[in-house]
Amino acid sequence: MEFSLQQDALDFNTASSLILPLAAFEGSEPVLSASLAAADQLLNGAIGQAINSGDLTGKFKSSQLFFHAGAGPDRILVMGSGDPAKLNGRKFGQLTQAAWSQINTNPGTSVLNQLTNADSADLDTANKVRLSIEALVQACYRFDQFKSEAKPQSALPSMALVADASSQTQLEQSTATAQGMDLCRDLGNLPGNVCTPSYLAEQGHKLAANSSKVTTQVLEEAEMESLGMHSLLSVGKGSAEPSKLIIVNYQGGTEGAAPHVLVGKGITFDTGGISLKAGAAMDEMKFDMCGAASVIGTMAAVVEMALPIDIVAIVAAAENMPSGKATKPGDVVTSMSGLTIEILNTDAEGRLVLCDALTYGERYKPASVIDVATLTGAAVATFGSHVSAMLSNDDALAAELSDCGNASLDQVWQLPLHDEYQHLLDSNFADIANIGGPRAGTITAACFLSRFTKKFKWAHLDIAGSAWNSGAAKSATGRPVSLLLEYLRRKAA
Repeated sequence: MEFSLQQDALDFNTASSLILPLAAFEGSEPVLSASLAAADQLLNGAIGQAINSGDLTGKFKSSQLFFHAGAGPDRILVMGSGDPAKLNGRKFGQLTQAAWSQINTNPGTSVLNQLTNADSADLDTANKVRLSIEALVQACYRFDQFKSEAKPQSALPSMALVADASSQTQLEQSTATAQGMDLCRDLGNLPGNVCTPSYLAEQGHKLAANSSKVTTQVLEEAEMESLGMHSLLSVGKGSAEPSKLIIVNYQGGTEGAAPHVLVGKGITFDTGGISLKAGAAMDEMKFDMCGAASVIGTMAAVVEMALPIDIVAIVAAAENMPSGKATKPGDVVTSMSGLTIEILNTDAEGRLVLCDALTYGERYKPASVIDVATLTGAAVATFGSHVSAMLSNDDALAAELSDCGNASLDQVWQLPLHDEYQHLLDSNFADIANIGGPRAGTITAACFLSRFTKKFKWAHLDIAGSAWNSGAAKSATGRPVSLLLEYLRRKAA
């Protein structure tokens, strides 16, 4: 879907379909906007009649579709936007998707969407433009490339959003954000036999091919061996697929500026290794690379936005499989940092690839480092699918990310990273164990990573609950691309 802005709310002539908001007016006479009044005149008073009969009340997500013959739009949808005091960002996205569901069967070639004029105490027009685009792109998302008889998708219409020219930058950046989220969804939804570490490396090279500001380097196993990345390499030992460290360097800022570093967990399939997972729902372990997918999707959007900032994305990619060559519980490996690790559970593999990637990131002398990972079941048990867990060694960075999460509707919640938890990782045979026992699993996983982040400001996002949906709606969500982009946009401002 292509988006544009239209400043004249009363120019209906070019639209095949028209969407108009109506605020709730229970117990009072509604005051029709100029657009509603003009549409009512076009429909010979049909909107007013529907209001008088009680068919239109402005109740949230209530609607009535009118058909029009003659000049102007063929279909006019009046959408109840509810109480302006309650129309927040999340509800606005729901309103937008509800409106689209009413007209998407036959929208025509162009839609004039005036929901950006809906009365809201919390949202300005620029925010409504952003939310409209992200909600609509999500509503239109389909992943059916492996279906032999996929239903053909009709051509999507162009959509004009009513807003003045000051929202143009927001429109462009929101479109890029939505496209980055779609790329993240696509990568997450791909099966493990397609989306391998090598496939993720190809995505990194594509970013470089599409922009002169991007360079991509892929470290192979021999190079990682020479760097001492034995922790990362231990995860992929049981697989026929070679592990990769993918580095995407975007240089859009001033020369010499410290870059912001994003690190993504890219376990393209996770059986658990020798500590084998239960068979039920193991197919969903293709989503264990959604941290990497979100980082790649974010970088694609950054390229599209041409943000004036330096960013380095590091993807630690491996496949965790059992075999005669696989790492065993009790094995001890030496990380790139020099710290030795006793691997008590091979299913706690994400932290093993991330720790070497974090150490590698030191060379960039970063302004900040954010790692993104589907890391612990404990995060799912704590937050479900709504909020991502966040832990950090820098309270200011954590506060920034929390604020960005609220603004982007991709929320995080900070958990403590107190020293009292560190002893749970003690090992009799190495510097550190890779698990800390059954308690505080999300926290001890972050404690493990914190041992490798002492030289920079760092935050860890555990997206195990938010990265994908299960059940009938099984699919990657595209999170936390919007959060990461909100953070990077602010840093580039």
